[in-house]
Parts: sequence; structure tokens; C-alpha cells
Amino acid sequence: MVSEKMISSPVSRFRGRSEHSLDGKGRINIPARFRDVLLREYDDRLLITPPWNKCLRIYPLPEWEKKEQALLGLERQQPHVAKMVRYLVGGSVECQADKNGRILLPVHLRNQLNLDKEIIMNGMLTFFEVWSKETWEIDSTLTDQDFADFDLTFNELGMF
Repeated sequence: MVSEKMISSPVSRFRGRSEHSLDGKGRINIPARFRDVLLREYDDRLLITPPWNKCLRIYPLPEWEKKEQALLGLERQQPHVAKMVRYLVGGSVECQADKNGRILLPVHLRNQLNLDKEIIMNGMLTFFEVWSKETWEIDSTLTDQDFADFDLTFNELGMF
């Protein structure tokens, strides 16, 4: 059940999907609706993770810092987590959107995912993803089983 308080003070989230092109320098334009979320809820400081599940994840820095705090606690409890932390934190790149709302995707990250020209930017509530268009078209195809799994998840959450 959604409370009235949640409805009366909505929080901005990264929602939606759009196609974009990398410019000659490897920059992408952040979609206007994503820039609006950054302006309302955060600032222009972002963190790009190394490739994760075939895409880059881009977090507002304050959201990423929450993840780092969780990782710190997890690493103390489970020493084998250090390898994951090493990959994520060591491979992450901080960046800042320029005055035109663009960010530079580092060459080494673009090369790892074959991000050459056409990309998909996909909102994921507290962060957004950058996919190569070709990979997105293959990986985003849904099956009947996917929808059955979605129904189970929604039922478990009491949403449907």
C-alpha cells in the first residue's frame, strides 16, 4: 500500500529509456529528464562504474557513496568480498557533467563494452545505465518466462 506521504512529496528518479550517440570525443548527452533529477535531488557529480552485466552504471555521487558504505560493512563480514570491491571501486571513474549536460565516457570503459556510436541510456531509479545499442537489443528481449517471473516478484511485494 502506498502511503499518502509518499504521494504528496514525490522523489525524482531516473526513469525511461532513450537512444543517443557518442560524439567524436566519447561524450554523451545526459537526457533532459535525467538532468532534471540531478538538479532536483543531487548535483552534477557522477560516478561511472566499470562494466557490470554488459553495461556501465552511472550514479549520482551521493548514491554511490551509500553503496560504498554498504560495501565497507560487507567486506568486514565477508572477506571474499574484497575482490568485488577491488573491481568496483578501483575501476570506477568520477566525472562531472559539463554546462551542456555532457559527460565523457573514458576510452578504456567504452572499449570494454564496444560503445562506439549508438547507445541506449536506461533509467534504473537511483542510477542510469549506458548500453551499446546492439547489446541492448539482444539482452532486452523478454520471454513469457520473464513475465511469469515478474508476476511472482510483484506478488511477493504485494504490488499486483
